[in-house]
Amino acid sequence: MTDQLPDHETDAGTEAATQRPRLNERIRHMLVGVFLLDAGVLFVTSVLAWYWQGSIDKRWPEPPYPFHWAPVLGPGLIITWLLMLVVLGAYRTRNYGTGFEEFRAITVASAITFGLACAGGFLSYYQPTRGYVLIFFALGTPMLLLVRYVDRQTLHSARKQGRLAIRTIAVGSPVAVAELVEVLDRAPWMGYRLVGMCVPGAQDHLETGVPVFGDIEDVRQVAIDQGADAVIVAGGSYSSAADLRRLGWALQGLSMEMLVVPSLTDIAGPRVHMRHVAGLPFVQVEEPQSDRAGGWIKRAFDVSAASVVVFLLSPLLIATALIIWVQDRGPVFYRQTRVGIRGTEFKMIKFRSMVVNAEALRAELEQHNEVDGVLFKMTNDPRITAFGRFIRKYSIDELPQLLNVLKGEMSLVGPRPLLPADVERYEKDTHRRMLVRPGMTGLGQVSGRSDLSWAETVRLDLYYVDNWSMVIDLVIMVKTVKAVLVSEGAY
Repeated sequence: MTDQLPDHETDAGTEAATQRPRLNERIRHMLVGVFLLDAGVLFVTSVLAWYWQGSIDKRWPEPPYPFHWAPVLGPGLIITWLLMLVVLGAYRTRNYGTGFEEFRAITVASAITFGLACAGGFLSYYQPTRGYVLIFFALGTPMLLLVRYVDRQTLHSARKQGRLAIRTIAVGSPVAVAELVEVLDRAPWMGYRLVGMCVPGAQDHLETGVPVFGDIEDVRQVAIDQGADAVIVAGGSYSSAADLRRLGWALQGLSMEMLVVPSLTDIAGPRVHMRHVAGLPFVQVEEPQSDRAGGWIKRAFDVSAASVVVFLLSPLLIATALIIWVQDRGPVFYRQTRVGIRGTEFKMIKFRSMVVNAEALRAELEQHNEVDGVLFKMTNDPRITAFGRFIRKYSIDELPQLLNVLKGEMSLVGPRPLLPADVERYEKDTHRRMLVRPGMTGLGQVSGRSDLSWAETVRLDLYYVDNWSMVIDLVIMVKTVKAVLVSEGAY
């Protein structure tokens, strides 16, 4: 950038910016609707809690004392709860439809309000009903989370269809903008739609599919002309902190978001923190979480959850085994050597879904492999039996791997284990997959399963290894149930 950006604070520019409809204003109107919906949810749960409070109060040896302020207890808690939601950011436009901030705000606001209610009851001379408070928060918190989840899915669906899109101008070098296009294409539900870019010298030699509207110094006028809602500042757009500051000045008065892209990709939000030192912002990145992903907390969860699932699904497991045996009198289980944590080999167990001599036939079918990289996938694999195709469609063939989980060879969630011959063809970075136990399901299985390319599968696996948390595991398990029920990418 040049040392001095032109002064764009003209009456014409300001008038154009104020006359066009703003996406942020529409989002704020939608958030008002969300606020009213939350208030309605709390009102309904308050009425239900008041109606059912006796079922809890009778479990205490002494009934609650008369409480002459009872008529204001419900409205007071509703107002307090809504106030906490507002204060903690549940209705901020920048949090709407992205990340976990909305859900975190709802959870923390609920906990604080419940704590205030308990403290008020403890300090009050007249003890109010315990049942009302317990039922109100036991019902209200999950209902608020459910309503926000449904609202988010509706928003994401609308953005996938091109509605409520965030019209965005990208600023930076052609290479940096090309990388940005690739990243945004992977998340269409976030709504960022690149309508143009400003690059040094107005270069347009890269085929990004995004038109070039001018040099970096032209970004303000371009943003006005294109009705942009945000400007994304990528690499190559500034050479010093002063240049970035001047770019912010150029966009002043447009009520427009300026998003700066650091040179960080595939790093989860909880690992990234901002630290300010003498006005200089540092981005602190916590170390990768691969050690914790293979630790005792995850192992304890695997053992307990797998035991429960085996017990609950035992009738299905027995029925599947009988059908496979009756089908051709062949082995019920299929055992195959796979590579596990830190390169150790183990026998992975599955229900047999193919003919008995399937391995011998693979060499003949290698030329029909439909997946790039080290995997072998075939949409209409002739080795699969009729019943095998059914159990594959709903991932029933994978259930015996619960035994591998109990033995400590696998985990419920993690990168899928590969054959030793396939691992030998790994690139160097791909070996990080083996820092954790392989999983029955993983990010790849809930992001397209067999429809993913090998490169995308590796990217998701490495993201999981480096950014593991129990929350990610639980989310993947919930999404796995959905993927299995609708048979996404299964063959």
